[in-house]
Amino acid sequence: MENSLKNKKIIIGITGSIAAYKIYELIKLLKDAEAEVLPVMTKNACYFVTPLSVEISCGNKVLIDMFEESLAHIELAKKADIFLVAPATANIINKYASGIADDLLTTTLLAFKGPVIMAPAMNWRMYQSPQLQRNIDYLKSIGVKFVGPEQGLLACGEEGPGRLASINKIFETVLSTLTEKDLEKENIIITAGPTRQYIDPIRFITNRSSGKMGYALAKIAKRRGAYVTLISGPTAIEPPEVDKFIRVETTSEMLNQVMENINEATVFLMAAAPVDFEPKDFSKTKIEKKSIKSIPLKLCPDILKEVSKLKNKPFTVGFAAETGLNTERAKIKLEEKSLDMIILNDIMQKDRGMEADTNEVLIIYKRFNKFIEEKIPLQPKEKIASIILSKVKEIKLGK
Repeated sequence: MENSLKNKKIIIGITGSIAAYKIYELIKLLKDAEAEVLPVMTKNACYFVTPLSVEISCGNKVLIDMFEESLAHIELAKKADIFLVAPATANIINKYASGIADDLLTTTLLAFKGPVIMAPAMNWRMYQSPQLQRNIDYLKSIGVKFVGPEQGLLACGEEGPGRLASINKIFETVLSTLTEKDLEKENIIITAGPTRQYIDPIRFITNRSSGKMGYALAKIAKRRGAYVTLISGPTAIEPPEVDKFIRVETTSEMLNQVMENINEATVFLMAAAPVDFEPKDFSKTKIEKKSIKSIPLKLCPDILKEVSKLKNKPFTVGFAAETGLNTERAKIKLEEKSLDMIILNDIMQKDRGMEADTNEVLIIYKRFNKFIEEKIPLQPKEKIASIILSKVKEIKLGK
């Protein structure tokens, strides 16, 4: 899918919260995504960020005063695609819910008819007040999206819910809001990351899988409207926002969670790299290293093979990480495990595959009993994920 923010006009409403200093990072992300950013500030916001610095970051004039430009609130509301208030104070949330329009920001909000996103930031006492919670519930009921706040250390030194959501989460919410929901009828299960098979309580066998490809698939699938279940082995990256997130450790645990959830799925993406073998014996105590001469192994359960036995299995996509583009092995795997599609990548190439942020893959599937191979050149894994999901949609609808 094409960049959903390209040439989109986004109003950013900045209010009087100390979290306003984080807005520059968000503006950069929006600008990098080729969006046009239209800044509106309250007078109190000027205590925390300067209009000049915001103006330079956005590349557009900052509007503050209601009467600086005639009908500015109407003209902004007419041309913008989305309205983001970040940070959103208790004051602005309560005003908007009550229909109060006493400055440029609130009048523009009332005049705006498109999607509105609010990212609250305030002290936890204010956030938990019944008045504010009532108004948040009301705004949600009329379609306003809220992202955050998060739990954590606040500016006052206390801890609680009130921190501005991470800039990446706010950006993702904007991106998701403006992305076509072409997968909204799909229930997608995605596995990601490695698994671990223990030798003793502190030693285990694993592999180099980082989970980045599976997490990218989950993020993009959710952005495009799918109901997403992400089953993840141990990774060092933050999980994306999905409908259901399940953390597992061993291959057997991953298999169990797949089988527990697969009956409702329409698509299954086996992007994880579960360990293929495990020690025949597990020691409940740490093994003395001098006593180890060899570690006998046995095969782990084959998740794709188990899924292939289902009578009503979902559209199933396998992944093959090979040392070289061994298409014959990938095609054998596709047929033996009754896959609808397989994604092959060469892990020996530089800047791609396991642990990398980019990848180059070969999509293989069958059409009219003939193998089709489509090479996807090196690019970020999120773009690869979008291409894979579009291909899934194309083949699935064509079946």
